[in-house]
Amino acid sequence: MQQYGPAVTLEDPAFIHPSAEIYGKVSIGKGASVWINAAIRSESQEITIGDYTNIQDFVMLHVGYGKGVHVGRHCSITHHVTLHGCTVGDNCLIGINSTIMDGCVIGDNCIVGAHTFLKEGTVIPENSIVAGSPGAVRKTRNSFVENRMNAFFYYHNALAYAEGNHRRWQDPDFLELAGKEMEKLRAKLAEVS
Repeated sequence: MQQYGPAVTLEDPAFIHPSAEIYGKVSIGKGASVWINAAIRSESQEITIGDYTNIQDFVMLHVGYGKGVHVGRHCSITHHVTLHGCTVGDNCLIGINSTIMDGCVIGDNCIVGAHTFLKEGTVIPENSIVAGSPGAVRKTRNSFVENRMNAFFYYHNALAYAEGNHRRWQDPDFLELAGKEMEKLRAKLAEVS
């Protein structure tokens, strides 16, 4: 049985696993997904999860002192990540077991490597690759296509899970669909570059 508090707003997400626990003022966008044993709590402030973003297994989202959590569109918040009172831009991937603390702001199209710790108030410019403890920018690269593809995979996986299909990524038609999406995203990036 799914656990939602009365202030939770669902804006047509693709899938929310029954084990996810979501309480307080939380908004989950269109096509988004929340996976196994995720915990999302907002006793003050607000938590927003953008369209087509995936909150993967065992992720914790919690408000900070006077700060909400805001995750942009087409993001992948991967397994065991903690987001605490921070903001993540669009098209970002936050790597496994990373911790992003109060007041951090991560720009669009970023990758935060696995096991990264971002201390309070860290600001990461868009198009950055971040790693370490404490985390720092290691490279500058626009990861728009890669991160959007990861979110695309999770969106289609979420639709499949909602129908009881747990093997979507192996379907031959899905590989063709993913190839077309990759071409479309590369063309979109070329237009703005």
